[in-house]
Amino acid sequence: MRHDIMNLNKVNMLFTASLLLLSSFQSVLATEAETSINSQPQAMPVDVTIISEQSIRLWKEFSGRLSPVDFVNVRPQASGLITEIKFNDGQFVNKGDILYIIDPRPFKAIVAQKKAELIAAQNSYAFAEKEHKRAIDLINKKMVAEQLLDDRLNTKLIASSAVNRAKAELAAAEINLSYATIKAPISGRISRTELTLGNLVSAGNQAPLLTTIVANKSIYADFEVDEITYLRYMNGRSSADEDKQDNPVELRLQSGKTIYKGKIHAFDNKIDPASGTIRARAVFDNPHGKLLSGMYARLKLGSIAKEKTILITERAIGTDQDRKFVYIVNADNKVVYRQVELGDSINGYRIVHSGLAVGDMVIVRGLMRIQPDMLIEPQVMTDLGNF
Repeated sequence: MRHDIMNLNKVNMLFTASLLLLSSFQSVLATEAETSINSQPQAMPVDVTIISEQSIRLWKEFSGRLSPVDFVNVRPQASGLITEIKFNDGQFVNKGDILYIIDPRPFKAIVAQKKAELIAAQNSYAFAEKEHKRAIDLINKKMVAEQLLDDRLNTKLIASSAVNRAKAELAAAEINLSYATIKAPISGRISRTELTLGNLVSAGNQAPLLTTIVANKSIYADFEVDEITYLRYMNGRSSADEDKQDNPVELRLQSGKTIYKGKIHAFDNKIDPASGTIRARAVFDNPHGKLLSGMYARLKLGSIAKEKTILITERAIGTDQDRKFVYIVNADNKVVYRQVELGDSINGYRIVHSGLAVGDMVIVRGLMRIQPDMLIEPQVMTDLGNF
């Protein structure tokens, strides 16, 4: 009996040990399974954009200075004392308005003298003409020699020349008299007067500056254009549309609040070999006169028509030494390194000349956490603005 009990206890102990061993084995299997699951790579969520062509107008930005379309230095053409000033400093004047009056009395006296000389010359000519007619009558009657006719004809011709000379001298005197009244040669805003009443001025090469006038109806903007932009501008034009379309130009002042729209007036006739640029000039309407000569301006030169272009945000661009690259997502949702060739910057985006095609999926955020061949979970976003 005791022997049976001992055998039964051994069996129970063996059974219990087997249960403990089985439980331990199951625990080990569960731990290994969990470790295996955790060791599998997890897909990282990233923001991506799908490349498409954008129809945009290409712009290039430059800096420049404003210069007047019409600008005049007013100087005297007659010598004398300034007796009147007919304008206020800084006012707007119209073409033909009287600005200064130089004492006209000496010029009027000369005009009167030349008129008297002209009358005397005309009288002399009238007498010489009568004498010539009398000589012709006497010659016809055979009463005088033909030499008398030649003398009378010569006297008549000399008198005629004296009349013409007197007329020319009178015209010159009247011109000099007109110079005593200095008028505005153009319409525009006048500067302050440099000389006041009573000052003696002289005409000629050393004539002093009296004032200046700047036309403000329109104004030029001068700036330097790189060779590539110039070639793009010229290639975009054709003889068929040259008179119909022009490249738009936008101007902003340092305040940046108002945009003025204009057009290209002209390019220079040569490229500067030192800088690789060419001088350009745009013209803008200035109806309110707010644009002043000498102002600094930011200018944007646009293409004639919109062009289909691939754009990517600058956040998606990485730098590898002197190369630019982006990360794209392949069909297996893995990261692929792609080198790109970029163009100009437009509102936070860059033009892509090569390296990307329509339909490519480009990662736009978190480049520092991305590596090639990494498994990712793309989340498509569309953040391209309006161009």
